[in-house]
Amino acid sequence: MVRLDRITTRGGDAGQTSLGDGTRVGKATARIAAMGKVDELNAAIGLLRLVTGAGEAGSDLARADAMLAAIQNDLFDLGADLCVPVAEGEAPGAALRIVPAQLLRLEQEIGEMNAELPALRSFVLPGGSPASAWAHHARTIARGAERATVALASAEARNPDAVRYLNRLSDHLFVLGRWLNGRGASEVLWKPGATR
Repeated sequence: MVRLDRITTRGGDAGQTSLGDGTRVGKATARIAAMGKVDELNAAIGLLRLVTGAGEAGSDLARADAMLAAIQNDLFDLGADLCVPVAEGEAPGAALRIVPAQLLRLEQEIGEMNAELPALRSFVLPGGSPASAWAHHARTIARGAERATVALASAEARNPDAVRYLNRLSDHLFVLGRWLNGRGASEVLWKPGATR
């Protein structure tokens, strides 16, 4: 159970913060950078949900909102995963970690949405509908979170499913962006050289 009585603690005024295991680290470390990008991604999905949450029951927007609600929870799990360094010989379940079942859910949702889309004949430009534009915006942040988590992996141990999750999530958000454009009917396609 999480309990926060005080938000302002002044503990970070000198440029350090505490990890989930109590270790103090600099706020410019690879781990904190990865955690920050995951937090930014969750906030972007919150903005997307302002649009999808307005959908009527059974609509594509409502279906998307249900998927996004689960993703936001996953991203808090991912933040918890990243804030506790992986211990050598760590026993399964010793810390909250992203698990393969969360990746599998994303893959199943990608497959279901993609089955309802036409094949791509060009690259997609972000836009079309507000929901699609926000999905593409979140996708770009997911890629940044993935890069930051990969950078963490080069510096210290981390759960390999954390990177896999972010990789699947960026794919999910790409397909979701297409799907939210009338299942591809109103997406905006790149026209190479059109502005020369």
